[in-house]
Amino acid sequence: MEKVKITLTKSLISSKPNQRATAASLGLRKIGDSIVHDAGPVLDGKVKVLRHLVTVEKA
Repeated sequence: MEKVKITLTKSLISSKPNQRATAASLGLRKIGDSIVHDAGPVLDGKVKVLRHLVTVEKA
């Protein structure tokens, strides 16, 4: 499986509750936190919700 690295680059302070919950489900809490997950449709949907707050790159 292809791996994807997701990094939180902007603050969650002024974000909507569903965006905060999505970031928490990914394990992103503070700016600069990074995670590596398997790429898939569920992860694509989560990244779409947070697309303005995160950067995505291949791991």
